[in-house]
Amino acid sequence: MIRLENVYKRFGSLEVLKGYSLHVRKGETFVVLGRSGIGKSVTLKHIVGSLSPDKGEVWVDGNEISRTDRKTLFAVRKKVAYLFQSGALINWMTVRENVELPLREHSKLSDEKIRARAEEKLSLMEMLDAMDKYPSEISGGMKKRAALARVLAQEPKIILYDEPTAGLDPVMTNNVTRLIRTVQQKTGITSIVVTHHLECAFFVGDKVGIHHDGRIIFTGTPREIQETSHPVVTAFLKGEAVDKDVADTGEADHDKN
Repeated sequence: MIRLENVYKRFGSLEVLKGYSLHVRKGETFVVLGRSGIGKSVTLKHIVGSLSPDKGEVWVDGNEISRTDRKTLFAVRKKVAYLFQSGALINWMTVRENVELPLREHSKLSDEKIRARAEEKLSLMEMLDAMDKYPSEISGGMKKRAALARVLAQEPKIILYDEPTAGLDPVMTNNVTRLIRTVQQKTGITSIVVTHHLECAFFVGDKVGIHHDGRIIFTGTPREIQETSHPVVTAFLKGEAVDKDVADTGEADHDKN
């Protein structure tokens, strides 16, 4: 469903992606796990076509969007929904109006059907009681749920989650993590979750890819990630700094595999 092949991306003198590759199957939840501030979200921007690789290929649902025309890119983007870190709710609109907005902008549904779909997704997120409130009147966790309801209202084939638990307390982190897994189980939507949060990664992920030094250096199930002896992976799981010599050795061993 999603495939990045040997992608490179540089911003000025900073090389962010250095031969980045990943494959995500239809209906799979793939977690990109790594430290904060190392360019994980740049991957998502390539998948929606807001960034183009300097070198390499980006495929989404059978289309190489890194080299496609604007019409095809727009058609692919309609299949993809993006959940931002902040939720990106519009402050002067109610929760329900926020959920309805993409349908009013990009669909030909009647007002009645738009309202019905918005309420259906808000019900799934347990947000019906708050649907007439404004973003400033609800908690951070509720904002995340409202933003997820808006994403689901678009009925996408793919959802991209950018640090979905960022800024949440432990209880809300747990709630949002469970919501993501529930959505995947109920809908079968293909998903990519970018995070540095271990518990979130291991709970929601069918596969987890470890992002290090501009590449995915190891991919496996949550259990395989936790059981591997790969030095970079084990250092990350322990919260330890990675020595460059150890990283180079680990990556060489992984490449052999």
